[in-house]
Amino acid sequence: MPEKTREEFRDDGFFITGDIALIDQKGYVHIVGRAKDLVISGGFNIYPKEIETEIDKMDGVLESAVIGVPHPDFGEAVVAVVVRTGNSHISEEDIIRYIKSLMANFKVPKKVIFLAELPRNTMGKVQKNILREDYRALFA
Repeated sequence: MPEKTREEFRDDGFFITGDIALIDQKGYVHIVGRAKDLVISGGFNIYPKEIETEIDKMDGVLESAVIGVPHPDFGEAVVAVVVRTGNSHISEEDIIRYIKSLMANFKVPKKVIFLAELPRNTMGKVQKNILREDYRALFA
């Protein structure tokens, strides 16, 4: 997609990747997410990767994707889409309770959805745009 690539180059020669990074006190750069995946809920910036990392550590979770969907009060709401392992019976309440014990309330998913698998493109990347579209009316 040469046209798309050209659009992302700036006049000063920098290429806009869409990655969001933070530089710590020691000068190390940490990639914390992607600009298009950023969730803004109640005025707070929420990086889905931070929440996904914790959910994925839980027993009974194979993988997760955290998305933002429209919410009438918050602008966007955090929603976790989770794939269970094997015969796991992990529940929405289990995941919410666990995340609530680790993070600020504005990062806690308002809803957890369980799927058999996450939608992926031909490169194997999770297609969060499809998840956002599928669940855009969740809080309507």
